[in-house]
Amino acid sequence: MEKMIYLDNNATTPIDPRVLEAMLPYFRDKFGNAASIHHKFGWDAADAVKQARQQVANVIGAAPEEIIFTSGATESDNLALKGIASMYADKGRHIITCKTEHKAILDVCKWLETKGYEITYLPVDKYGIVDIDLLAESIRKDTILVSIMAANNETGTIAPIETIGAICKAKGAFFHTDATQAFGKIPLDVEKMGIDLLSLSAHKIYGPKGVGALYVRRKNPQVRCEPIIHGGGHERGIRSGTLNVPGIVGLGQAADIAVREMANESQRLQKLRDKLYNELSDRLEGVTLNGHPNQRLANTANISFAWVEGEALMLGINEIAVSSGSACTSASLEPSHVLRAMGVLDVLAHNSIRFSLGRFNTEQEIDYTIKRVVEEVNRLRELSPLYEMAKQGKELRIAD
Repeated sequence: MEKMIYLDNNATTPIDPRVLEAMLPYFRDKFGNAASIHHKFGWDAADAVKQARQQVANVIGAAPEEIIFTSGATESDNLALKGIASMYADKGRHIITCKTEHKAILDVCKWLETKGYEITYLPVDKYGIVDIDLLAESIRKDTILVSIMAANNETGTIAPIETIGAICKAKGAFFHTDATQAFGKIPLDVEKMGIDLLSLSAHKIYGPKGVGALYVRRKNPQVRCEPIIHGGGHERGIRSGTLNVPGIVGLGQAADIAVREMANESQRLQKLRDKLYNELSDRLEGVTLNGHPNQRLANTANISFAWVEGEALMLGINEIAVSSGSACTSASLEPSHVLRAMGVLDVLAHNSIRFSLGRFNTEQEIDYTIKRVVEEVNRLRELSPLYEMAKQGKELRIAD
């Protein structure tokens, strides 16, 4: 291949040319402040934001007034958890999440613990799914919020969101989901699924970086969220700050494209994803899929290659962009907290690679990736004393 192959779309996606085209006028001709209500520049900007709000709301079955624009999903997660914790502290100080959440959730929970809140971190099964009965048992009278991600960023495992939403509603706790990976990739309906707050980001769906949104339910029940950024009272007073109009336009356009093309894109990506995993597992021994085999995002395959260090494999195939876990924790040498929570042994967690396919990947690129991964895994195994021991029949513990 003469160019790099990009298979790290769960970290970020390239901007879709259609999204960029929609954004460009708002950098140049229509550069007004959406809060400027006395002239056409402001009106044009406000109209664009209104349209984007509707486009985002359409993806999740929400009302446009329930969409709060932010700088991205990390801010949305912070706003959801801190905002609910502050607003409903008099009702209770207990929050439930799970061990495989993104650091944008887990680190906020750790911070809330220092402020006197009690956090329950639910375990997951070998596929990365919480025990529904345990979740129901864990909700108490003082539980104000349950936060479970819709689809895991490392494994692609999809949570039983509708069931969780129903439990939360029956028990009187608000339900937040970090839908950063799920938004625009799988059907989401905040009414049907009982979701009270939902975080999303533009750059996971071929939109720009630095813009996202938080859905906050307005009725049945009304959710009140204490702001964490104060200022001019923008976004229903929940998130102050001059709106990033070009970014918001890009998010709206990306959301509109995603919902229209979701079914066809998912079908195409699943076919490529399955080809990647099936051919690698046919041509190599010691290949393990991490995450649910079926209840998983169509674009994601997290694969462990026994007796091969993941970092070494990535260096060996450096013309192919992949990752060994979440982009937000890639500087860490620790095994993935997600795989650990699923019961994957440290040795296999270190051997894992996340392949996340995207809109612009081709079958030719997947064929080349299969070829190069097989070549490099075989080369590294020939250098591995562990692999030599395994070939000699010495028992090595790579799984429970």
